[in-house]
Amino acid sequence: MAVRITVVGSLNMDMVVRVPRLPRPGETVIGSDFRTIPGGKGANQAVAAARLGAQTSMVGRVGRDDFGRLLLDNLAAAQVDHRFVRQDPGAPTGVAFIEVDDAGKNSIVVASGANARLTPADVDIAAATITAASALLLQLEIPLETVARAAAVAHAAGVKVILNPAPARPLPAELLALVDVLVPNESETEILTGLPVGSQAEAERAALTLLEAGVGAVVLTLGERGALLAQDGRTQTFPAFEVKPADVTAAGDAFLAGFAVALAEGKPLAEAVRWGNAAGALATTKLGAQPSLPTRQEVERLLAEGVTRPVPTGKG
Repeated sequence: MAVRITVVGSLNMDMVVRVPRLPRPGETVIGSDFRTIPGGKGANQAVAAARLGAQTSMVGRVGRDDFGRLLLDNLAAAQVDHRFVRQDPGAPTGVAFIEVDDAGKNSIVVASGANARLTPADVDIAAATITAASALLLQLEIPLETVARAAAVAHAAGVKVILNPAPARPLPAELLALVDVLVPNESETEILTGLPVGSQAEAERAALTLLEAGVGAVVLTLGERGALLAQDGRTQTFPAFEVKPADVTAAGDAFLAGFAVALAEGKPLAEAVRWGNAAGALATTKLGAQPSLPTRQEVERLLAEGVTRPVPTGKG
């Protein structure tokens, strides 16, 4: 039987345009290949988990508009249970404006819309779905009080709480104490700790600092440098898979889903990180957020046959 994953988070319609390079302030760059693509960190993680074989539920809000209907249709097509995604008559569906350059790097601006109106009461309505899951995925594109309520409901039921602190902001100790695994990227780690992560030694120091904040474990995603797991006062590095990137949008969300599904299936933390690395790498090979999310077969194939980058060894 498939494991159950619940995601409480954001849903956006992404406006994506390819550009030769990201513009400097005040500069106009001629782009191409404009697309509207379903996105939002919460919805990305939900669709990614479903593609990896999990029985997935989504809790969130969209507007009562065309974008909202399209996002709900997209969840249904991905076989994500969206009974607890409310259509809000008082706010538009969230949107994200994304520029992707020729190297696959991006720049993103989000207008939250209905996502900002997701409340703790919405969480309580979906409490039975949260407590029936093996893992709860959370991000920070919704109000912090709603994130905290979802974490508390899951923690009280013994459900693993996995928090992706994006976009990064200061987090209260009470919330961190409810988190089983915190999964930030490099920039988020620097914001949360005030420490650099440019070298291997710096990344290890920052991950251990986050661990000391009270979470159960920390998985620091490092892009081409792979990922770093910190638990029980120790760190372990996992190499990234060699792929040809086209667009890094949603790579972090794919990582979260791969990691969460593997963990929910009972795999050790280290193996779950490898699953996250494989899913994240595959998501960079295609344009767009949800269209790039890999299937379970693709992840298993990369795990079995993929080539990894050398693990950094420098301590400077």
